Amino acid sequence: MARSSQARSFLARVRSALPSLHPAERRLGEFVCDFPGEIASYDAQELAKFAGVSKATVSRFVRRLGYESYEAARKHAREEQATGSRLFLQSASLAPDERSLALNLDQGKDNLDRTFSAIPQAQVDEVARAILEARKTWVIGFRASHPFADYLRWQLTQVVEQVVSLPGGGETLGEHLVSLRPEDCVVVIGLRRRVAITEQVLAEARESGARVLYITDEGLTPDRSVTWHFRCCTLAAGPLFNHTAVMALCHLLAMRTIELAGDDSRRRLRRIETLNDKLEEL
Repeated sequence: MARSSQARSFLARVRSALPSLHPAERRLGEFVCDFPGEIASYDAQELAKFAGVSKATVSRFVRRLGYESYEAARKHAREEQATGSRLFLQSASLAPDERSLALNLDQGKDNLDRTFSAIPQAQVDEVARAILEARKTWVIGFRASHPFADYLRWQLTQVVEQVVSLPGGGETLGEHLVSLRPEDCVVVIGLRRRVAITEQVLAEARESGARVLYITDEGLTPDRSVTWHFRCCTLAAGPLFNHTAVMALCHLLAMRTIELAGDDSRRRLRRIETLNDKLEEL
């Protein structure tokens, strides 16, 4: 396989080849574009049956894409599937409505299983204790990560007083990061698409001596430069990333922090509820 061909993704090869394909091959190519996960999951005979073409058409199709064999194409598709491409989870085996509900539910459950099978309880407890012991906890997230930073900050407020989420509207990061101390805890949420400044924030947090939790999607390799790195599976059955595991992790961290705080957290929660009642908040 040529170097330039290797550099292109599986789906890029299919899309670029479509205009030059014969009718049966084009039908197969369009099917694969709609459901690329099928080639990663099934053998040539099964794919031919799904697409309504012959096995010989499948063989010609993969050769036109530049692969030596169906297995080579299947291997490349599996590698692309493993990177978290959101298109690879769609399936042709169910009716559209059933497929949408079943795939989204199944993918959410699978993301939860994969995420939490790789995060030891001991590390969750370490993070919770670090938050409780910290002079101040900073929760930082940009773009898609920002709502999760706000959510985690809001939940942690139930048990710790000094917690802030960044960036805030109209504020600069420097105004806050200048106050980082070794006795602090920093939670950086860096889901794709990550912005370049994320790495700079991590560097500042490490330089301060604070303990750092980095929460990312599965597309990032383990980062040994931070205290903890929790990777959440975000594979999806459609065009949007599935953040079920990210929300579940934020909830778990907040709940475990409350549990480990013991009597102090209960007293604070009771006081919060008393004030809410007094202020007529539900």
